Amino acid sequence: MFDKILIANRGEIALRILRACKELGIATVAVHSTADEDAMHVKLADESVCIGPPKAADSYLNVPQILAACEITNADAVHPGYGFLSESARFAEILEEHKIAFIGPTSEHIRLMGDKIQAKETAAALGLPVVPGSDGAVTSGEEASRMAEQIGYPVLIKAAAGGGGRGMKVAESAADLETALATARAESKAAFGDDTLYMEKYLKQPRHIEVQVIGDGQGNAVHLGERDCSLQRRHQKVWEEAPSPALNDDERATIGATVARAMQKLNYRGVGTVEFLYEGGEFFFIEMNTRLQVEHPVTEMITGIDIVIEQIHIATGAPLSFAQEDVRFSGHAIECRINAEHHATFVPSPGLITQFHVPGGLGVRVDSGAYAGYRIPPYYDSLIGKLIVHARNRNECLMRLKRALDECVIDGIETTIPLFSALISEPDIVNGSYDIHWLEKYLEKHQGP
Repeated sequence: MFDKILIANRGEIALRILRACKELGIATVAVHSTADEDAMHVKLADESVCIGPPKAADSYLNVPQILAACEITNADAVHPGYGFLSESARFAEILEEHKIAFIGPTSEHIRLMGDKIQAKETAAALGLPVVPGSDGAVTSGEEASRMAEQIGYPVLIKAAAGGGGRGMKVAESAADLETALATARAESKAAFGDDTLYMEKYLKQPRHIEVQVIGDGQGNAVHLGERDCSLQRRHQKVWEEAPSPALNDDERATIGATVARAMQKLNYRGVGTVEFLYEGGEFFFIEMNTRLQVEHPVTEMITGIDIVIEQIHIATGAPLSFAQEDVRFSGHAIECRINAEHHATFVPSPGLITQFHVPGGLGVRVDSGAYAGYRIPPYYDSLIGKLIVHARNRNECLMRLKRALDECVIDGIETTIPLFSALISEPDIVNGSYDIHWLEKYLEKHQGP
């Protein structure tokens, strides 16, 4: 086991990792920018090191500073959390070169799945169902036009190095294609420094279904069921639940087993999430995230498995501590992402939290690094906490979520809590009848463009 883990992240995920380390008896190092010196994970860690000014490029993405923090504190492993350096193959290689363990997949797998074109080709080779589309990069307008006619409109133009909806445009017809290509290429270049594009069939009313996997890099891999992440705004997840209300038992067993077999073939090490679009009873691979997901708690709630602790064990070289037949699913779980944003305009709302009261009771979990008197800095992602509830079935889960939202008090800043309080009464949400476009349409109707 590791003696000391440096947590190369901030906010709720840094605190989540710290708690897992404490339960394993592992010493922790928090790194932080000058803007985060009062953060909860900094207060609770065994040691802390300031690694730079507020700008992420000068602190949380500053690899030399993180390496220096490892050397100063004698940390023998780094957990990157999600975001920042979590999917940087080069960062994983640099740590390895310095004899520091990277708590995540191999750099090879990070690089492979980080390129959307290679990832799709790999997924198909591993036996995963893929969305009809180009076999590789689309390099010219003429090629794009031929491919679009072959696939059939509408088509989706996507950045090969993309994520979070950037560099992604829909062409409804041939008349839209040239503009969609130019816009996606410009966005991709600006966001990722890479304007490589590819094309897929655009599914009109799909759901976003992802499968949580864990592999040990020794030929063993299991799945921990699926999550439904279809409630999204601008391709950003807002609400996640497990299991999906859209799948039947045969479908979830089949896609879970398919993904687990694929990860065994890949000899994947660590935790990961294989994401699909689901429509008309069919699954279509879209990407794989080679890291811990924001929404991992809903899976933990229905399986009772601590995914972060398992992730740390595997990074030491240990085999998986359980087999597929040991995984038991129980009840239903829902997570709401609480952001420091106005619930209607989604304008960020950094500032001082004057009151902070989180709900409690059976089946309620809050992952947050916020507290009364904490000032949310304006430099980072607006996520300040996650409210997760678990119950015996989905109806009970919804009622528990309603009660928990009513108890939650965060004053001094705007939050998205009122949005969730409104959503929970919507018939489509209650019935589980929504797709990836539902929330955008709801917001247009109820809150304007």
